[in-house]
Amino acid sequence: MVINENIEPLTLYALNNMVRNVIKKELFLRYWVVGELSEVRETAAGHCYIELLQRDEKSNSIVAKARGTIWARIYSLLRPYFLEQTGRPFATGIKVLLQVTVDFHEQYGYTLDVCDIEPTYTVGDMARRRAQILNRLQQEGVMTLNKELTFPLLPQRIAVISSSFAAGYGDFCDQLKTNRYGFVFYTRLFAAPMQGDRVEEGIIAALDAIAENVDMWDVVVIIRGGGATSDLSCFDTYNLANNCAQFPLPIITGIGHHRDDTVLDSVSHTCVKTPTAAAEFLIHAVAQQAANLDMLKQGIAEGVKVMLLNMQQRLQVTVQRLPVVTALFVQQHYHKLDLWQQQIEAASPQRILSLGYTLTTCNGKVLRSVDQVGKGDVIVTQMQGGTITSIVNKFDKNE
Repeated sequence: MVINENIEPLTLYALNNMVRNVIKKELFLRYWVVGELSEVRETAAGHCYIELLQRDEKSNSIVAKARGTIWARIYSLLRPYFLEQTGRPFATGIKVLLQVTVDFHEQYGYTLDVCDIEPTYTVGDMARRRAQILNRLQQEGVMTLNKELTFPLLPQRIAVISSSFAAGYGDFCDQLKTNRYGFVFYTRLFAAPMQGDRVEEGIIAALDAIAENVDMWDVVVIIRGGGATSDLSCFDTYNLANNCAQFPLPIITGIGHHRDDTVLDSVSHTCVKTPTAAAEFLIHAVAQQAANLDMLKQGIAEGVKVMLLNMQQRLQVTVQRLPVVTALFVQQHYHKLDLWQQQIEAASPQRILSLGYTLTTCNGKVLRSVDQVGKGDVIVTQMQGGTITSIVNKFDKNE
């Protein structure tokens, strides 16, 4: 390449200065620009340096990137305003709509100076992302799986997922331990972070640990006591919701907030607002079954009383009827005795003798045949009115 000696080359500063002047001349207005915060860095002086990027909707690859600055005077106003309106801190991973001016510095290059922010865009984007996750879970058929699990009658073995340092975890355990009924609950903590970038990873790991001995537990409770509402976005992820929705034990969420439910709340079996409310829910569940048992016990006692009363009444009726029955029984047997007496009398020797029959004996034995006597034998003939003693002189046999 031949350089024209008559043309003096530009310094880098001069070129950058030309670019700066062009940008100031052509891009002097304020522009509303949409981007994803990929970096947010606050300085001791109160300034905030950000990096915006844009991703391709299909491939999710980065197609544009720019640095930006929010000067302390503006950032001191925008930061609390954004938090109040969105419930989230001005932090990485969210989409924002910023009003900016374009600047170019000879040393630091292209940058955007942030003048204002529209939080409703971020709120809408968060709602859209949340709706997309819920819709995906619905299409995959897992949205209501955990809700459809049968809740145990006595949920006393409780796997708790929470931060070990969370005040809400202590409140939860104290509430169970000091319940007014004296019920005994068995809890075990599966520690996981409850705010920050590692919430999803930590809770899923805790669920995996619980699943290794799933028969040891009746329910899972995920609790987070207090904290900023802005920290709740970590519970709005697909992976976390998908794991909880398909978990084989009922999951109770009480993550300490009073605004709209998170995605995690939407897929859990039961959603309550605070750790204390989660404990009260479990206590009430056991108390309800205790009340049912008391009702059954009372019902059994009443049933036994009724049964005993019926038996007593039947016994009284039987006792009242006993004399009549006994008399009838005796009368029936008297009648039988009379019949037997008549039969005995009809078959008695005296009656037979009265009919003209006689009874002859020889040597104390009844003569039934003429062959039983001989000539000279003494025989005794009994008849009505007395006996006749005879000596056999002669006897004849029938031919």
